[in-house]
Amino acid sequence: MFVYEMRLPKTKLPKGYPYDVFAVQEILKQAGSLSFTAPVTFLSGDNGTGKSTILEAIAVAYSINPEGGSQNFNFATVESHSSLHEQVILVKKGDIPRTKFFLRSETYYNVASELEELGKESSLAHASYGGQPLHTRSHGEGLLSIIENRFGDKGFYLLDEPEAGLATSRQFALLQEIHRLVKGGSQLIIATHSPVIMSYPDAVIYQFSQVGIEKLPLEETIAFKETKLFYDDPKRMLHYLLEE
Repeated sequence: MFVYEMRLPKTKLPKGYPYDVFAVQEILKQAGSLSFTAPVTFLSGDNGTGKSTILEAIAVAYSINPEGGSQNFNFATVESHSSLHEQVILVKKGDIPRTKFFLRSETYYNVASELEELGKESSLAHASYGGQPLHTRSHGEGLLSIIENRFGDKGFYLLDEPEAGLATSRQFALLQEIHRLVKGGSQLIIATHSPVIMSYPDAVIYQFSQVGIEKLPLEETIAFKETKLFYDDPKRMLHYLLEE
């Protein structure tokens, strides 16, 4: 474990975005902190609740490129990250991670392009990502290749919606990679909508919803309940959704 808590100051914060984002407001209501007590923490909830905003702020506060990549990446396609990191305090204990990486589904193409540029300078860059240019692979294949080849022991990893582009079978493969990393002493914080990925044993799941921020078992999350509701009776669900 490397990061045990994310804190926001109790002093008056600036108005407007990102301080009016739902997740930020709810963290402030909960004594201004969000704890990380397990090697794997999931941030779950509907679109627009602020999961990605929180993840990005943690990344920048820990000196990781906001657009994605490792602590050694410094490219910026668009300076679109929020200023929330300026207020974030990370409570760190224990060893310093050997490596840090922020993998964002929405900026995967930009990270792959940066790696292509690095690959022109050194063959080791491609070797670190499976020996094949990422742009020659599908989104899902490339994302998994980064995790399989670049993520190692005693690392700190932030993943934002890694299920994008992954077939169900490849989400199973991602679970295996998460387990490999946990056994190697790594810490992961993952924002996801996928009940499959959230099924990882002994993980902490924070659900962001209109109720607030709740720590829940998988079976009580909205993502799990809604998916189960559909698969239990898809015809009935489709009738409900599509009837005029």
